[in-house]
Amino acid sequence: MLQTAQSYRGMVTAPHHLAARAGQRVLEDGGNAIEAMIAAASTIAIVYPHMNALGGDNFWLIHMPGMPPVGIDACGGAAAAADIDYYTSRGLDAIPSRGADAALTVAGAVSGWAEALRVSAEWGGTLPLARLLEDAVFYAGDGVVVTNTQADNTRAKLTELEDAPGFAGTYLIDGKPPARGARFKQPRMAATLKALAADLSRAGSPVALEDLQRHKALRLPPLSVQAGGHSIYNMPPPTQGLASLMLLGVYARLGIAEADGFDYVHGLVEATKGVFRIRDRTVTDPDYMTDDPATFLTDETLNGIAADVDRAAAAPWPDKTPGGDTVWLSAADGAGRMVSFIQSIYWEFGSGTVLDETGITWQNRGTSFSLDPAHHNHLRPHRRPFHTIQPALAQLGDGRVMAYGTMGGEGQPQTQAMLFSRHVFHGQELQQAVTAPRWLLGRTWGAETANLRIENRFDPSVIGRLRDAGHDLEVIGPFDEVMGHAGAIVRYPDGRMEGAADPRGDGCVAAF
Repeated sequence: MLQTAQSYRGMVTAPHHLAARAGQRVLEDGGNAIEAMIAAASTIAIVYPHMNALGGDNFWLIHMPGMPPVGIDACGGAAAAADIDYYTSRGLDAIPSRGADAALTVAGAVSGWAEALRVSAEWGGTLPLARLLEDAVFYAGDGVVVTNTQADNTRAKLTELEDAPGFAGTYLIDGKPPARGARFKQPRMAATLKALAADLSRAGSPVALEDLQRHKALRLPPLSVQAGGHSIYNMPPPTQGLASLMLLGVYARLGIAEADGFDYVHGLVEATKGVFRIRDRTVTDPDYMTDDPATFLTDETLNGIAADVDRAAAAPWPDKTPGGDTVWLSAADGAGRMVSFIQSIYWEFGSGTVLDETGITWQNRGTSFSLDPAHHNHLRPHRRPFHTIQPALAQLGDGRVMAYGTMGGEGQPQTQAMLFSRHVFHGQELQQAVTAPRWLLGRTWGAETANLRIENRFDPSVIGRLRDAGHDLEVIGPFDEVMGHAGAIVRYPDGRMEGAADPRGDGCVAAF
C-alpha cells in the first residue's frame, strides 16, 4: 500500500505524477500554493488529455491562515446563440453529447487561473506566467507517455468521437488509438490562445467572441457546514458542492461507530439518496434558483434527512442522475496556504471538438441543460450549467486544515464523504482513507449505470448484508477507475503536511 507522504516545506498531489512534479518544481523555485497549482493544472491538461483541457471549467477553494476561505467560480455560461430553439429547429429533443453542437458553453478554466493569480499577487506572488506554464509547454511539444487510462478511453469512445471536429487528428496516432506507452505529442497546445474565438466559429460551435468577452471568473465565499466540531467548505451552485456538505452533515448525525462495516456503507448510501433528491430538484445556476442553498444546511433539514434513513433497508433507487468527468488536485506551501482545485471538460474528451489552430479540446458541460422549458435547469443564453465538480476544504476542530477531493461525477460527494469520515471521524491514516475500498451510487464519467457498484475488497459479510437489505449491488474489481481518482493534503498546526494519492490513477504526492 502507498504510504502517506509527509513534509514541512511544500506538497502537491495530482492524478498524474508529472502534474504533481510540475507544481513541486514551482514550490522549489519559491512559488506559493496558487502558483504551484497553476503549473499543475496546466500540465494535467497536457498529460491527462482525455480527462482535462483548457477548454473546460474550474473551481478553487483557497485557504490562507487566519482568513476565511476564498472560492473562485470559473464556470462558463451558455452562448448567446444557444437557446432551446437552436436545437429543436434542427429536429433535436436533447443537446448532443458530442461534436460542435455539444460545445455550447464558454470555457472558464483560464479565467480561473487568472483570478487565482490575482489572489496570489495579493500574497506577494511574483513568478511570471511563462514559468508557471513551463512544464505544460514542454510536455505538449516533447510528448508524454500514453497511460493505460488514455489508451483505454480512446479505444472505448472512438466510435462516438471519431467524427467530432479535430478529434481524430489530435488523439489518434497514425489513424489509430494510441497504445499504452506510446509517445503522444500536442504541438498546437504549445502555442498561445490567440486564435481562440475565430477557431470556435470555424468548428461550428455556437460560442462567439462576445461570449468569451462577457465571461468573468467570480471570487466568492464558499458554502459551509459544521459537522462533528469541524468547519467544512465547498462551492455553491451551480456545483453540487451543496450535496457534498449535506451528506457529511447527515452522516455526522447518524452516530455510526466505525468505518467500513454494513452500518457505515448502508448509512452513507441511504443518506446519499436523500441528499441527491434535494440536489436534483434545486441546484442550477444560482441566478435562477428560488431557494437559498444555505437553507438546506440547517439543523432542521439535516436532522430530517438523517431521521428518514432506514437503518436496515434500502430505499428505492435510481432517480434520474447526472454524469461527469474531471481531475482534482491540491497544493500546500510552507506558509500554510492551501488550494483545493478541480478542473473539468465533463465527459472523457469533452465534446470531442478540437480547435484547429490551438489544439484545445472543448467541454460538453452544456449537455446537462434540458430542452424542456419547464425543467428547472433548462437551456437559456448565458445560463451557467449544473456542475458535478466541486473542491472540498475543511478547517478541523484540532487546528488541522484538510484539502480533499476526487473526479467522478455522481461519485464526488460520496467519495468526499468516505475520505473525510474515514480520516477525521474514524481516525484512519490519510493514505489508508484514500486507498480503502469504495462504492458508487449512480453515474460517473462515461458510465450509464445507476446501480450501487462496490469494490470487492469489502468484507464478504458486508456485501452480503447490503444485498439482504435490498441494494441493487454490482461487485467490481479491487481498484476500479470508475471510483475516481481521489487525493488529500492535511496540514497540522505545527506546519507538518501529509499527502495522499489514489492508486486507481497515475498520480503521486510530490513533496520537498
